[in-house]
Amino acid sequence: MKPMSYRVLSPAIYAALLTLGTVGGATAQQRPQLVSAAEPQQAVGFDIYLPLQNTDKLDELLAAQHTQGSPAYHQWLTPQEFQTRFGPNPAQFEKIAAELRSQGFTVTATTSRSLHVEGTTNLVKSAFHADLWHAGTSAFKDRLVSPTPLALSPAMIEAGAHIMGFAPQAQHHTFARTLGAVPENRYSADGPYWFDDLKQAYYFPSYKALTGHGRTIAVVIDSDVYDSDLSTFFGHEGLVPPLVIRVPVLGGPGAIDPSSSSALEAAVDSQQSGGMAPGATIALYMPPDLTDNSVLAAYQTIIDDNKADIVSSSFGLPELYYTAAYNGGVDYTYILHLFEEVFKQGNAQGITFVVASGDSGGLGALDPTGTYMVAGINHPADDPHVTAVGGTNLVTTYTSGSLESKYVSENAYFDALDPTQTGIPNLNFAGGGGKSVIFGKPLYQELVHTGSSTRSIPDMSLHMGGCPLIALMPCGPDRSASVVALDGAFYGVIGTSLSAPDLAGLLALEEEHLHTRLGNVNYEIYGLSALQHAGFYYSFHQNIPGNNGLYTSPASKNGGYNLVLGNGTPIGVNFILAPFTPVAGTPQTPTNP
Repeated sequence: MKPMSYRVLSPAIYAALLTLGTVGGATAQQRPQLVSAAEPQQAVGFDIYLPLQNTDKLDELLAAQHTQGSPAYHQWLTPQEFQTRFGPNPAQFEKIAAELRSQGFTVTATTSRSLHVEGTTNLVKSAFHADLWHAGTSAFKDRLVSPTPLALSPAMIEAGAHIMGFAPQAQHHTFARTLGAVPENRYSADGPYWFDDLKQAYYFPSYKALTGHGRTIAVVIDSDVYDSDLSTFFGHEGLVPPLVIRVPVLGGPGAIDPSSSSALEAAVDSQQSGGMAPGATIALYMPPDLTDNSVLAAYQTIIDDNKADIVSSSFGLPELYYTAAYNGGVDYTYILHLFEEVFKQGNAQGITFVVASGDSGGLGALDPTGTYMVAGINHPADDPHVTAVGGTNLVTTYTSGSLESKYVSENAYFDALDPTQTGIPNLNFAGGGGKSVIFGKPLYQELVHTGSSTRSIPDMSLHMGGCPLIALMPCGPDRSASVVALDGAFYGVIGTSLSAPDLAGLLALEEEHLHTRLGNVNYEIYGLSALQHAGFYYSFHQNIPGNNGLYTSPASKNGGYNLVLGNGTPIGVNFILAPFTPVAGTPQTPTNP
């Protein structure tokens, strides 16, 4: 086999990616640092969210919608039906809006859950007794935060309202990391892989049978993509790029910065999901940044639009960073529950949310002092109403002169990172996995043995690759990567940013096959895993050896769930309930272009 050699990224681009967080932001500071007081008349915008109503009935509906045999099974609601049954009281909306207008604010937009409000820092201080500060780091855009919680009015407290926009959490961090230029020899046993290599390896259905036609995959990311990169990427394999539509959120991001992690993430997410489902439409929902306020607004826009069937996200922030221990005694976990309500509404409408689990393994968060890594998992992957996707290193067949890429094996061992470059003594690269300290154990996880009384992630895994540039060398054997086109060049990329959009594409094929949305697909994932454990139907590669720095995936005949891989990696046609569908053959052939 010809040895692989990488052209290293330019120092400027590599430094930018490193600054933005070595592994999905794990090394970045938990909180932006206060820089200076905001100017009195500085323009500000923020969102006020009201809670859902009748949530006990909503939980009953969600269970019924995902239970075969129930009259409500896959009977998805429209946004209007959801609003009528579970939405906030319109009278409370109007009462709060009138109060804000009387204080000098302008209500510029209304969604089914929120009011978008414009004003000045002086108005915020007067109405909510909060001083706003410029805050940030070298890694984050400047934004306004309040060091103390805002004092809400009696009307807002009565309505259960929350203001999003000034909480002092860091931005969410993207997970994709580039290795440098793609090696000249693409065709080795351990990659780097193109999307069609992965489709053969994971037994995706034949391109002649299913393409994702008629389905829409939404990607949430604060960057656009170059159409030229899509043409270059798909053209390399002889495909026309999928249709891509753009939906700016809160004004959207600025021009594409090809050196940014967001541009890399946007390229990865659109190319990987589109490669797995070339007939699907890719909808980019683009907020101005990845703060909680902007990300939540993007998800809210998606469910109000109700055009996307599947939503793929490859960013996150450790859930611990919202707890009082990380915020001077102030509990910000209400933010996570605001996200949860949005995901619940999406599930009730049949929308599936797929989220990368993160790349720091089982030690997924810094301790409160910022000194070393501790057990922790990322939000939004921790939410019970999303599917958290971990990752492996894939090994396929390799024959010189052939593009054949059949499944051979996988492993999920972590790569230790160089502490002289990260500043953290125990930072690893591996698919995120572990136990939530926020969310209880969901019903579907009772179908398997997770070893936890709370929400556990990941739910399943696919190829993510390994051996980042700053790994302690030598890396372990059988490390892999995937290919992305960015700013006119091909690069090798690693991270659960690959596995999440890959699963989103596979689910688009399933929806085309079943002619229905899937909602919270975790009910299906854990049901299939339970069937496999009973010896009836095999949907997953299990018994994959690995260790994410805290938990171990045993290579045993017993299979089942573990905190490294979840329920395993998919056997494509079986997983989508199409076991008799022809599978994708050798890449760049009619069954797998």
